Amino acid sequence: MNLKTLASALLLTTLSATALADEALINREDVQQYINKTAIENGFTPEEIAGWLLDAQAKPNIIGILDKPSTSRPWHEFEANFVNKTRINNGATFWRENAILIGDISRKYQVAPEVLLAILGAETNYGRYTGTFRIVDALSTIAFNYPRRAEYFQGELTQLFLLAREEKQDPMSFKGSYAGAMGWPQFMPSSFRKWAQDWDKDGKHDIWTNPGDAMASVANYLNQHGWQDGGDTYTVVNFNGSAKSLLDDKFNLHYTVNELIAKGVAPISEINPRQKAVLFALETEPDFTQYFLGFNNFYVITRYNKSTLYATAVLKLAEEIKNAYVKNNELVQAEPEPAKNSSKKLR
Repeated sequence: MNLKTLASALLLTTLSATALADEALINREDVQQYINKTAIENGFTPEEIAGWLLDAQAKPNIIGILDKPSTSRPWHEFEANFVNKTRINNGATFWRENAILIGDISRKYQVAPEVLLAILGAETNYGRYTGTFRIVDALSTIAFNYPRRAEYFQGELTQLFLLAREEKQDPMSFKGSYAGAMGWPQFMPSSFRKWAQDWDKDGKHDIWTNPGDAMASVANYLNQHGWQDGGDTYTVVNFNGSAKSLLDDKFNLHYTVNELIAKGVAPISEINPRQKAVLFALETEPDFTQYFLGFNNFYVITRYNKSTLYATAVLKLAEEIKNAYVKNNELVQAEPEPAKNSSKKLR
């Protein structure tokens, strides 16, 4: 057999193996149940869904990533990855270049512009790194090959098919992260359907290439989750109580500041004792833990990403972006709103 014939035979063998693997997937009983249930409940035909799954490609490396033990880095190591000159300067530059757009979105949704910019900076560095995986490949790989998260990712796969229909796009065309997050804000398909905005009213919710849609989508998410314009974010405190139960509850606004004071929190600055807060801790230096109270707006950011490290990084990055923007002395202001609609500053 000559080399050309051998190469052709190997190619046919590879294609056949891939096709058999795809057919084996959709012939699995659990996958058939998913196909039929999703079709009945959402107005698809089983053939449509089976066709999309046949076109999807399994990505075993995603399972390898998910199986790696998750170990949180301490704050003193984590901070520099997000609060750094690159993200600060990129954020300030983006603000200067899009000041009117950003001001309009900030006023409509009543969310500070620097916070919107910090989230987009933390997530994708203003659209520079949105991911190259086909979303259907990522979601189907996890949905049918990772039992621990199967239910959630099967739900997100269904949401992808629905949003593709709503956006009048091919489900195979969406790209994003290895976990199925999309666009500048890194929305999962369910979040896209709930919160994505068509800022320029062109009939598309383009969070991949349209800065207005991307930023309005983040603003809408924060607004709908209870962001308070001008509200407190977080503050350093001392703590003399038993920390474990309170730190385990750091993602729930169960206690007022007064109630937390009764449990051993000692504020070191004046704060509203009637507002709700969460206690969280950061290792700000090796072997040194500092305690903080996070207020409503801090809590809202943990709805976006359930991490006190992330929320702290976003708020610190927001402050640095604002400082860099103001110091540049090139402010471009949108037309002022009437006084009754004017927005407050973050702090």
